[in-house]
Amino acid sequence: MEENNLLHFLDTPSAHYRRTCNGFEPDNHSDSSDADPVNAREMLEYLLNQPANKFCADCGTPDPKWAALPFGAFICIKCSGTHRSLGVHISKVISVNLDEWTDEEVHCLAETGGNSVVNTKYEAFLPEIQKPKQDCSTEERNDFIRRKYQRQQFVCDPQFSCPLPISNKQQVDKHNQPHNSGRHGFGHAFRNSWRRKDSDSKGLKKMTDVGMVEFVGLIKVNIVRGIDLAVRDVMSSDPYVMISLGHQSMKTKVIKNTLNPLWNERLMLSIPDPIPPLKLQVFDKDTFSSDDRMGEAEVDIRPLIAATKEHENTTITNPTELYRWSASDDGSSGVLAKDSVITIANGKVKQDITVRLQNVERGEVEIEIECVPLSQ
Repeated sequence: MEENNLLHFLDTPSAHYRRTCNGFEPDNHSDSSDADPVNAREMLEYLLNQPANKFCADCGTPDPKWAALPFGAFICIKCSGTHRSLGVHISKVISVNLDEWTDEEVHCLAETGGNSVVNTKYEAFLPEIQKPKQDCSTEERNDFIRRKYQRQQFVCDPQFSCPLPISNKQQVDKHNQPHNSGRHGFGHAFRNSWRRKDSDSKGLKKMTDVGMVEFVGLIKVNIVRGIDLAVRDVMSSDPYVMISLGHQSMKTKVIKNTLNPLWNERLMLSIPDPIPPLKLQVFDKDTFSSDDRMGEAEVDIRPLIAATKEHENTTITNPTELYRWSASDDGSSGVLAKDSVITIANGKVKQDITVRLQNVERGEVEIEIECVPLSQ
């Protein structure tokens, strides 16, 4: 009897990611030690040129420049914002042009098969009228992507509700249950409902709010280094940096036993509208207790975004200074430890900032930020 393949499709994204990406092993004929970035880039371009991959898997926008792993879908920048809001445990978003791809990530993308395979699986029972268009509203886009990938509502025929098979033991236990066990149905659920913590409803509201956000672009934050940070252990600290923009947050790796850590780590966040400040927090990693605070700072990214829009189609190739903020004119906030400069070179607008950490005895963090508009 032919095996039912339905359970193959009923899969959690995190498990799928572990199997297709983290657990990926190259063919025996290939030598992973001879990794060639050029070959990885060529494979990526080859995948992009496949007919189905020339349009966003979710809304049909032409020329998508983003990929969602582990699904292996090529998506547009607007859909990438919603994928980011799902969390990296569900969808890891990578830029085709802005990120440096590893051989493992490219092979993972190739193994999944691209947009054709993705939509065959995750839109198997999708009514045609429910697929959003490229000019759809933010609410339509967010609702569809969450239903498609997070809830996987279109994987199987809704008439059958995709029931999972029950083992013989479960069936026996079900028949052997006392008849009065039914009183744990509606009444039990109702009694438990008012016992739930307020944080549960707040968390649900927060996830809903994130899904309704309109994104206007991306910001790349390069956490360069820390300077003379505060001591939180006996003689030193184990610092890491967490950045937040709206409801999104990312953090760097931990650098052990130093007050002058060198991260050189690039993080990327979607820019919501209205545009909030970029929040930066430094912590000391502790194993047996909560992490200690080592200061914080806020950066207004609106001037950088305005400069990026103003020079989006510029032909300037040589490094040119656009704006400068003097640390001495920083006023009462005192966040700038050095003059901050916005420059443009090769079409990229960047801002170098050295922030003086607040609510701590000492410490500075040097960062470089770059805005990526929706057109890229």
